[in-house]
Amino acid sequence: MASVSDFRNGLAIRHNGDIWLVNEFQHVKPGKGHAFIRTKLKQLKTGKVVEFTFRQHDNIEPVRLETKEMQYLYDAGEDICVMDGETYDQINVSKELIGDQIKFLKESANVNVLFLEGNVVDVTLPMFVELEVVEASPGVKGDTVSNLQKPVTLETGAELQVPLFIKEGEVLKIDTRDGRYIERVNR
Repeated sequence: MASVSDFRNGLAIRHNGDIWLVNEFQHVKPGKGHAFIRTKLKQLKTGKVVEFTFRQHDNIEPVRLETKEMQYLYDAGEDICVMDGETYDQINVSKELIGDQIKFLKESANVNVLFLEGNVVDVTLPMFVELEVVEASPGVKGDTVSNLQKPVTLETGAELQVPLFIKEGEVLKIDTRDGRYIERVNR
């Protein structure tokens, strides 16, 4: 057990039976009464952010989280197989942990795997990935000034709305958080 005075951003704690990450905290000393700590905690399973208030004498249970960068090897049905680049250990991870970002995952890409007491609890892709356009309808000449967009298909099978000037074979930088086109990549 630890004291609430040990709070820091990014600390993982067990609270009300769940694992939470400390996003923000603030020590408050009112004119009357006892001091308390106002926090914003993010639930690890759902990503939901909730405000909690702790009294100064409350105890917390810190949890040890470990992050490893691992390489995605192949699709294994309901799971994906990832490999630790240092030990070459391979593990299967549920696709549910990746969520919608899985449409931007290509073989041999690096992912960050979060472990809680030896068990995988979260998998995140890098903030930006570079993917090749494999299918794009031709743009209409003269429409280069407007902000019209067209659908394209990426090498992972994901569909994306991009500007009309994008052609097949080009490599695009994609934001994996919201699936947004950022820019073309020159290779």
